[in-house]
Amino acid sequence: MNNFTIQLYRIIVPKYFRRKIQAKRLPVSIFSYYKNHPEALSPEIKSVLTYLKTNTIAIFPYSFQHDYCQEDVEVYDDDETGLRYVLLDGKRLYFKRRWGTKKIQKLHSILLKEQDIQSPHRYLSEQFGFNDGDLLIDAGVAEGNFALTMVEKASKLILVEPDREWLEPLKATFAPWKDKVVIINKFIGHKTGPVHTTLDDIVPPMATGIFIKADVEGAELALLKGSKKILTEHRDLKIAICTYHRENDEKELTEFLSQYKFKISPSRGYMLPIFDKKMRAPFFRRGLIRAKK
Repeated sequence: MNNFTIQLYRIIVPKYFRRKIQAKRLPVSIFSYYKNHPEALSPEIKSVLTYLKTNTIAIFPYSFQHDYCQEDVEVYDDDETGLRYVLLDGKRLYFKRRWGTKKIQKLHSILLKEQDIQSPHRYLSEQFGFNDGDLLIDAGVAEGNFALTMVEKASKLILVEPDREWLEPLKATFAPWKDKVVIINKFIGHKTGPVHTTLDDIVPPMATGIFIKADVEGAELALLKGSKKILTEHRDLKIAICTYHRENDEKELTEFLSQYKFKISPSRGYMLPIFDKKMRAPFFRRGLIRAKK
């Protein structure tokens, strides 16, 4: 299709039906590609294809996702703030003021899937953990689910989020620990300005034990380019950085971090980025890479 045809298709065909059509067409394209490119098959890919033979397409093409049902998520109203929240590890996780119960249930269900022990989007592993007293920098914190699970172990948390709507719920979520939490409402990347910052700008000069979690909607390489000082100078450093937003992120981010002598490993399994309108073969992407030195 040319661009005009694609735009017309999106205008005429409702989103619900476009998803239904995609759910039927995409598996055909995936199986056709790997049938014609058997050299691209690996045990991990074969596992995903086996799943897709009997299940509909999903961002996490694994059976563990069926353990989570959004209707099971309990959403509470906070009369004091007027915000809604869920309980995560017994702590309140707040959401945007305008969001209703069903949207919160859907999002939180996805967040739980993301950090399932079998998920390709899980930040931690048995060999890659968060230590007591670490400084956490959460770039692209959004609602703050990962930061909240680490808040009691961290010596300090620096939360970076450009979406102003998240500021109110973030302040409510981290109010009990406000003395050690800093929230920065800026885009994070490779430049500094009124609405932009870099990791080199925000990391304290003498900090040790730094854990960086980065999920910044495809700006991960720019974030690393704005981190050359800390990548060079700091030794006790861990980075969990997402690689599923763009097709070549895993390769490019791995090559960039390799220059700084990091030990790098990808998360297990693959994600199917059905949200990416430019998605093409070979279709599957690693959720993230973990780097430490």
